[in-house]
Amino acid sequence: MSNPNTEQAIAMAQQEMEYRVMLFNKMVGACFDKCIEKRYKDGELNVGENSCIDRCTSKYWQATGIVGQMLGAQGQMQ
Repeated sequence: MSNPNTEQAIAMAQQEMEYRVMLFNKMVGACFDKCIEKRYKDGELNVGENSCIDRCTSKYWQATGIVGQMLGAQGQMQ
């Protein structure tokens, strides 16, 4: 005998986790394509690549937050 509210909460948590994993994977792919040289010269990131990755991920999360706020505000207006 399971509680329907518990099942619903678990389903929502799973959906949220899938969304976050998808978002993270998109961010990694976008920043990798933008910041990492296609010909690997070294096993470690150089200073320029490190800086680019930091800026890229920061901007990606900021943009995601802004879009989320706009969608939330739009949803409340309807």
